[in-house]
Amino acid sequence: MRNKSIVAEAVEIQTATELIRLGARLQLLEAEIHLSRERLLKLYKEVKGVSPPKGMLPFSTDWFLTWQPNIHASLFMAFHRFFTENTGIKGLDATVKAYRLYLDHVQLHGMEVVLSLTRAWTMVRFFDAGMLRTTACKECGGHFVTHPLDLTEGYVCGLCHVPARAGKTKRAAEPALA
Repeated sequence: MRNKSIVAEAVEIQTATELIRLGARLQLLEAEIHLSRERLLKLYKEVKGVSPPKGMLPFSTDWFLTWQPNIHASLFMAFHRFFTENTGIKGLDATVKAYRLYLDHVQLHGMEVVLSLTRAWTMVRFFDAGMLRTTACKECGGHFVTHPLDLTEGYVCGLCHVPARAGKTKRAAEPALA
């Protein structure tokens, strides 16, 4: 019996370490990992070399609905849906695998990582609670994150109908000035 608990704790530590390396906040670790807060704090400091960031997790669906975050959130959810519907992978495993695939895709295409693991995990919880859903774009057929109370008949995504100020950030303007 003792060996089982040692193995279970080792698996929890390994999972927590992986989540920390992917950028998980302490609140995510506390919700998903069955180790004490003190052990998680110590582990976080060991892995990152610093204390975890303070503050509350974002608790608004609005962030996922703005132009650039919506595109990244929708990409992640497509990966997540693939895993849950086609592989039998569920829960935290599906979130981590989908997030790794998201990171690979973003890196492959030279894009900026917009979605953190903690935001991705939060978004999955919003979907599970019915606070977000996906809607198909009538132009490209892609599925994009939307609010369940939004009117989505004839929905056109942010890629097919790019807002006028999309991508007009200081960072985007810097290369143009050089």
